[in-house]
This record gives sequence, C-alpha cells and structure tokens, in this order.
Amino acid sequence: MSTGTGTGGRRVALLPTAALLLGAIYCLVPAVWILIAATKSRSELFSTATYLPSFGGGFLRNIRDLSAYDGGIYWHWLLNSLLYAFVGGVLASAVSAACGYALAKYTFRGRDTVFNLILAGVLLPQIVLAIPQYLLLSHFGLTDSYAAVILPQLFNPYGIYLCRIYAAASVPDAMLEAGRIDGASEFRLFRSVGLRLMVPGLVTVFLLQFIAIWNNFLLPFVMLSNDERFPLTVGLYSLLRHGAAEASLYSLVITGTLLSVLPVIALFLSLQRDWKIDLVSGAVR
Repeated sequence: MSTGTGTGGRRVALLPTAALLLGAIYCLVPAVWILIAATKSRSELFSTATYLPSFGGGFLRNIRDLSAYDGGIYWHWLLNSLLYAFVGGVLASAVSAACGYALAKYTFRGRDTVFNLILAGVLLPQIVLAIPQYLLLSHFGLTDSYAAVILPQLFNPYGIYLCRIYAAASVPDAMLEAGRIDGASEFRLFRSVGLRLMVPGLVTVFLLQFIAIWNNFLLPFVMLSNDERFPLTVGLYSLLRHGAAEASLYSLVITGTLLSVLPVIALFLSLQRDWKIDLVSGAVR
C-alpha cells in the first residue's frame, strides 16, 4: 500500500517538473535561435543547413555590416539606451527611496490613502499613460528630447512599494530616534542612516528599473521622432521595418538584438554580489 502511494506521489511530483521544463524550453528556444542566426551570413540566414553557432566569419561580418549601416547609428542607439536606462534607473531609485522611506517612517494624514493610490498605479498599464504623458510633455515643449523618455520613468510605483517595505523592515526606529536626540536633521538621517541600510533593496529597484527602461518600446516610440535619439528598441524596430523591403537587413537586426542583451547580462553579473536583501549587508555599508 505504501509503495503504491509513494509511486503515485512521485508521478504527481513529475507534473510540476515537466511544466517547468516546458516553460524553460519555451523561453530558451528563441534565445538559442537568435544566437545561431546571428552567426549566419545573409545567404545562410533562412537555411537550415547550419544548426550550431559559429562565431567566425559570418558573425564578424554581421557586426561589421551593422557598424557600417547608416554611419554606425546602431552604436548611437546603444549609447542612448545606456543613457536612458542608467540615468532613469538612478533617478527613479532615488525618488523611490525617498518616497518609500517617508511612507514607512513618518506618520501623516492621508498616508494610507497615498500608499493605496501608489499601489493602484502598479496595476495601471503603461499604454494607458503614454498618450497623456505625450500631451503633457508636448505642452512644455519637451517631446522629441532625452527628457521626454527619462522624466516619465522617474515615478515608479512598484519601486516605491518595494522601498517602503524594505525601509520598514531594515531601518530601526530606535536608530532614527537616537539620531534625532543627537541633533541630526531629518534629511541627514535619511542620507546617512536610511539610505545606507536600504542599499541592498535599492540595488533591486535599480536593476528592475534599468531593465524596464532598457526594454521599453512604447514610450520612446511615442515621444521621439529623431532617429538619433532612438533607444535600441525603437532603433531595431525601424531597422526591421526597412528590412521588410530589404531582406538583407534581417541579419543586422538579429545581430543587433543579440548584442543588445550583453549590457544587461554584464549589469547582472557586476551587481550580483550586491543583490542581497538582508540587514547585515545593509548595515555594514
């Protein structure tokens, strides 16, 4: 009887494992396809003769062609994406830290209402905000500029939510009271105590915001018309549209897509040791 039950339990346990494996395959197949396709020449792109990536002549030739296309505008798009994602990520993390700290450590009228409105903002689709944001920025003459992409990203409801939760758990009230007794101002307490203890949580907020801005397509697509200010997402889309009439550009789009993943991977690897949510690492800093 126990043997049958054990066998049945193992069979049931295999179902979630199989589902996870299918999900992993579903996510990995496009990435593997891009890795292989980026190493093919234009004539080999739609051929099934080559199944393994070969970072030789085909891949290097695609990079050279991509760098030569329109005066190397791809690398300009890459720098734009780095600018949008890094500046927007840092500023959004600072705004989230200040708002989350205030909501966690100060008691004022309407605090819960403000926090509930912020939570409602998490559920609001970005596509709903794109047109109002465009109309608002166009009123001030800021469309088709770098500020048009960065400014709407500064207020991140999910980042504020994470910072409030982390500030409430990692910043002791007793330490703040001790600082007030010593005569420290509220801003100094936030800068010297709150931010230091919140660093691990802020790394998480920065990573999430960096990825969100790096992958954002709709906002820069609506805001920008000058291709010299395009990020990679919009730039590759414009290149793909030109490829509809010129099939040879498909290789450049695929190669550019593969290269666009490398900065994100490098960021994750460089910040991996800081991506820890614990009080000890925050207090040491």
